[in-house]
Amino acid sequence: MAAGPAAPRVLNVNVGVLGHIDSGKTALARALSTTGSTAAFDRAPQSRARGITLDLGFSCLRTALPPQLGPGPGELQFTLVDCPGHASLIRTIIGGAQIIDLMMLVIDVTKGMQTQSAECLVIGQIACQKMVVVLNKIDLLPEGKRQSAIEKMTKKMQKTLENTKFCGCPVVAVAAKPGGPEAPESENPLGVSELIEVLKSQAYLPSRDPSGNFLMAVDHCFSIKGQGTVMTGTVLSGSVSLGDNVEIPALKVTKKVKSMQMFHTPVTYAMQGDRVGICVTQFDPKLLERGLICTPESLHTIHAAIISLKKIQYFRGALQTKAKFHITVGHETVMGRVMFFSPAPADFNKEIQEKVFDFEKDYLYQEEYLSKDSNSSEENKENDQSEVQLPRQQWALLEFEKPVTCPKLCLVIGSKLDTDIHANTCRLAFHGVLLQGMEDKNYMETFLPKLKVYKLKHKEGQVERVMDDYSVIGRSLFKKETNIQIFVGLKVKLSTGEDGIIDGGFGQSGKFKIRIPDGLKPDTKMLLTVASKKKSKAGKGDTIKEDESSKNDSAQPVTISLLFKRYVFDTQKKMIQS
Repeated sequence: MAAGPAAPRVLNVNVGVLGHIDSGKTALARALSTTGSTAAFDRAPQSRARGITLDLGFSCLRTALPPQLGPGPGELQFTLVDCPGHASLIRTIIGGAQIIDLMMLVIDVTKGMQTQSAECLVIGQIACQKMVVVLNKIDLLPEGKRQSAIEKMTKKMQKTLENTKFCGCPVVAVAAKPGGPEAPESENPLGVSELIEVLKSQAYLPSRDPSGNFLMAVDHCFSIKGQGTVMTGTVLSGSVSLGDNVEIPALKVTKKVKSMQMFHTPVTYAMQGDRVGICVTQFDPKLLERGLICTPESLHTIHAAIISLKKIQYFRGALQTKAKFHITVGHETVMGRVMFFSPAPADFNKEIQEKVFDFEKDYLYQEEYLSKDSNSSEENKENDQSEVQLPRQQWALLEFEKPVTCPKLCLVIGSKLDTDIHANTCRLAFHGVLLQGMEDKNYMETFLPKLKVYKLKHKEGQVERVMDDYSVIGRSLFKKETNIQIFVGLKVKLSTGEDGIIDGGFGQSGKFKIRIPDGLKPDTKMLLTVASKKKSKAGKGDTIKEDESSKNDSAQPVTISLLFKRYVFDTQKKMIQS
């Protein structure tokens, strides 16, 4: 619904400008916007005035619609999302991940890939389909060696991207602000018009969906006297029209849309991917610096969540259960504790369930996320299983330190943001999709018992002596103070092969009686009788030589194995045997 029939079609493509701190992102955004709005594209002074809006890292450049994007007159508008500073980078990009269509990774040509460049690349791989690498600051290279230095760095970048989805993406060399920040404005940027041509060649029709609930990420809020409060931001999903009601969940209020503008042009409608300013009835703009607005009651506030997740390959170290991570979900980053779990081993290769979580199934508790380099797979290597079986899908329970408000099925990223910013290490640990949020504050009582995550317990003891052909006495399986009553009826297995059932305690010292329904094998009986004779003999004062007694001990005692499952969230701590 454009304003009037004469308005030319404007296609908006959102370009994320990412890179290591001080790689010249903002200078590049400024150079692109200025070049873009004063070069041949926008001759008319009013469109030139409108062509650049440097507002909290958003600016725009307009150019004629390139042929690959369809016939007819029209303009292509690039909205440059300059992700400021690093701490907010993660929050900003993840918040806007759904709407970044194309990413520019800005690299300082004199330094190459740096830690945060790698993190930006990770975020790009999670959130974005296309990328252009920009080698910035080429004015710092001595003229004679400039070309060869650029070629060398281009090759290096192409090598780095070989195993990513951006393999073969364009690499463009520029100097966004020759001479650095202090240089006079008259210094013209180098290579920026070429970069604009590359961006045009990479532009595509983003898939935008106006259906579903309206959700917008607000990054700026101010009031205009006599008109109301304006919230500017990017529509993440759905659409909004004049007169609609929108909710500001952080303030728990609903407001009516009075007017809307896109880059200083009044509009009556905006949809997913659009940058828009929405004016509503007055409220104090200080209350909402950044945040989300939405269709009333479409967001939920949750205390915990189940997510499906993948580890980020550049993260060093294990992802351990009970560890704390910074969890970025929707537009918020909070501390959260994780518990990892996988399918039961029989289901490791089952098809992946994309957007649902099945509460009917049993899941296996994991001390850490299973990956090629995790400890649990180290043990398997030692057990001579050269090929470690990893599940196709894994999940985590996230418990937040304070509740978060977010849409359903949103992107989740776990990171260690407290790692030293100068340490040469990727701080992003895992990414996933939120499958199920827990809105009840008392989710531990009301919700978690439905989650069937079990631990496999394995206890070992020894047969003390034979009572008769159908029963033996065991020891060392329980502590003295254990209530053996709760184990009565559980099945055990002897190392000699017999199956038994725990029948009850025996005496006070944690010993117990085992019933052997099919009876003891003659060999087992002999083994046990010999062992107990030796013991009693040694007890009567016949001194057996040291080495002899150790030989006899090595005549393997008969061990008792007790295997059972215990569900982590079962309040009654029942033991279950299949």
